[in-house]
Amino acid sequence: MCTSYESNPKDAFDVFSLFPVPNFDYKPEIYKDYAAPIFRRVDGEYLTDAATFGMVPRRFIPQGVKAFDTMNARSESVGQKTSFRTAWNKLQFALIPCRRFYEPDYETGKAVRWRIGMADGAPLAIAGLWRAWKDPADGSTSLSMTMLTVNADDHPLMKRFHRPGAEKRSVVIIPPTEYEDWLSCKSTDEARSFLQLYPVEAMHAEPFPLPPRTAKPKATPNVDLAQASLLADDGG
Repeated sequence: MCTSYESNPKDAFDVFSLFPVPNFDYKPEIYKDYAAPIFRRVDGEYLTDAATFGMVPRRFIPQGVKAFDTMNARSESVGQKTSFRTAWNKLQFALIPCRRFYEPDYETGKAVRWRIGMADGAPLAIAGLWRAWKDPADGSTSLSMTMLTVNADDHPLMKRFHRPGAEKRSVVIIPPTEYEDWLSCKSTDEARSFLQLYPVEAMHAEPFPLPPRTAKPKATPNVDLAQASLLADDGG
């Protein structure tokens, strides 16, 4: 599962020329409930919108209900899971622009964060779903998103990540030549044809550990979220 990723900076959006440059600010590294750009196709128009990472934002989880992670949606069950099935069946497909994404590697016996991207260093776009939320307090509408994942047990690179014994999973990278087709899918069957592992020869990965934590009583929010994301490995 992917629980954090490096967002694409605004000044490098020429590679996504089909979509408008974001007109809002966002952080360089995205974690659960952070807002980040997504690409959509609505009524034939290509849009770039802000969406929070995680299909069910924390602020919309009722009090007393156990919080759960919805940053990733398993392609095999996306049509059945309550959090995702409406968006899937309504064909609310998204692309999530990304510079690199992070996964934990346990080959040394402990979790080491790795950074994964394209072999040529180019930005990439990950297949996802989007959902709209209406805030009961003020009536405003906001968007959330999730990344679709597939089994990676046989992928030479992506099978190296996640806990020993856990199913290996990978996000779905959509090639630039297929951006329009993915966002224009007319059925869920057509959408499933895009949910494939990316060729390993076109990818690059390297260890990218988090900086050492200081002895200060209060750690920065980003470090806390990064540590939590590294360990929150449920194979989604």
